[in-house]
Amino acid sequence: MSFLFHLIEQYGLLIVFANVFVEQLGAPIPAYPTLVITGAMLGRGELSAPLLLAVAIGSALLADTIWYEAGKRYGGRVMSTLCRISISPDTCVRQTASVYARWGAWSLLVAKFIPGFASLASALAGMVGTPRRTFILFDGLGAALWAGSAIALGSIFSSGIDELLIALAELGKWGLLLVAVVFAVFIGKKLWQRHTLLRSLHMARVTVAELKELHDQGLTPTVLDVRTPLLQQQGRIPGAIAVPIEGMKGFVLEGRPDDEVIVYCACPNEISAAQLASQLRRQGFQRVRPLTGGIDAWIAAGHPVEK
Repeated sequence: MSFLFHLIEQYGLLIVFANVFVEQLGAPIPAYPTLVITGAMLGRGELSAPLLLAVAIGSALLADTIWYEAGKRYGGRVMSTLCRISISPDTCVRQTASVYARWGAWSLLVAKFIPGFASLASALAGMVGTPRRTFILFDGLGAALWAGSAIALGSIFSSGIDELLIALAELGKWGLLLVAVVFAVFIGKKLWQRHTLLRSLHMARVTVAELKELHDQGLTPTVLDVRTPLLQQQGRIPGAIAVPIEGMKGFVLEGRPDDEVIVYCACPNEISAAQLASQLRRQGFQRVRPLTGGIDAWIAAGHPVEK
């Protein structure tokens, strides 16, 4: 464990840059504790507070700008990719889009305080056309608030943090093992939450090819778009009915129990679509299925969308 602390002492700014950059790219390696520890070192005169803050902000901006440009260029595919590599439940696209639709670029001020939100919000900002200068301004201010609070906490409670670090260092390999166990428990809990969610929503799907064939045969089913209005503005499957995502739990579909109903979203494993499909089945609809791959699969197959 002492090796880790010597590493931070020797390569403080480099460690901060790497940790913040990797976390903002989406890896589950929290940088906040590193910023708190380096903030505690300011009292020893080993680091410069302005330089430490500038490095943290610059690293976060670099990673977020990568996702912004990717979202601007590749759209929904980037959002889906981010949620696939995330350890959070697969409703992340819907939740992020809901928050960004309500607050816009202002949500970037607090994005980094919400695990998994920063990367998605950056990609979504590019996807919906937030001006680059606006994105950089609000994302930079958000990074300053996030990193500054961690550094300030470390500086204020430096004595207590020093005692904790000394205690962990004295434990040696057992201290490192303790940190590893805590991290493993955190990851395991998130993975179990995802597994439980996916298992509860297991049901038959319909493919894009099958839906297109139904359209071509004139057997047009009822198609429901269960995304936020912000994402629906990017285009919907022709004839799709927009379902208000915030009021999804109270949504009631009018029709006959034997009507063909297809539900799609823009999230990995069709989580939102499967949730609404389960709800409709409880209402008596027997022929309701989520669309495999959602709107992204429809667009990737070269099929048209309407705005």
